[in-house]
Amino acid sequence: MHIDTFQTLADPTRRRVLDALRRGERQVNDLVEEVGIHQSGVSRHLRILHEAGFVTMRPDGQRRLYSLVPTPFRELDEWLTQYRGLWEERLDRFGEALEARQKQRNEKRSEEE
Repeated sequence: MHIDTFQTLADPTRRRVLDALRRGERQVNDLVEEVGIHQSGVSRHLRILHEAGFVTMRPDGQRRLYSLVPTPFRELDEWLTQYRGLWEERLDRFGEALEARQKQRNEKRSEEE
């Protein structure tokens, strides 16, 4: 995975294009309606996504159908997995601290009664 992955995904319009493609193959005109920008803009974002390996284009007569390529998403998930453990550890410690605090409050209430 390259820094280009993050640069590619940093653009909110490209993320909207990817979201629209999650529902299956789309032609440019379908994406224009879903994303809400001009055809030239959608085409430009599709070109960038294609060059980065996120989408593929399949000709179908006069139409060009675009769809997602799973590989870069898997690579991104594998990269994020390395950091997910860090956050899970922190959340576990936070949960333990909350439980200890709740236990102290319950003990204090019991003593007061």
